[in-house]
Amino acid sequence: MKEREIRAKVERVLSDLGCHDKELSILFTDDRRMAELNLRYLGRAGPTNVLAFPMSDIHAPAGQTPDIETDLLGDVVISVDTAQEEAEEFGETLEQTVDRLLIHGILHLLGHDHVGAQAQAALMEREEERLRALVEVTKVS
Repeated sequence: MKEREIRAKVERVLSDLGCHDKELSILFTDDRRMAELNLRYLGRAGPTNVLAFPMSDIHAPAGQTPDIETDLLGDVVISVDTAQEEAEEFGETLEQTVDRLLIHGILHLLGHDHVGAQAQAALMEREEERLRALVEVTKVS
């Protein structure tokens, strides 16, 4: 996958979600590093496919606002090792899997969640599918 293709897809997703002039950081890593991040920040052992670290006040405690204003949405971290395994498991290309994980991470940065309420999980899944269809048409030469 080419950097400019990823950038074009992310820009299209962010624009569609009304996140004009917003930035995010994307890190592609391996399972070893992902497991370290997962344990350090979420207290969970082992690697995972994607982690999202929001920088906005969406996740701030009620009544509190962040001390700084930022156009940075946050960080999305993807394990390429796990993405490759998922691609094979789900019969997707690596590019399709990475697209799915990027979208999933971006939605988490914007406050979507799939843990807990079934309605929230269903909403997030529908939004992921809609955005995946949107990026499938994004091709950069």
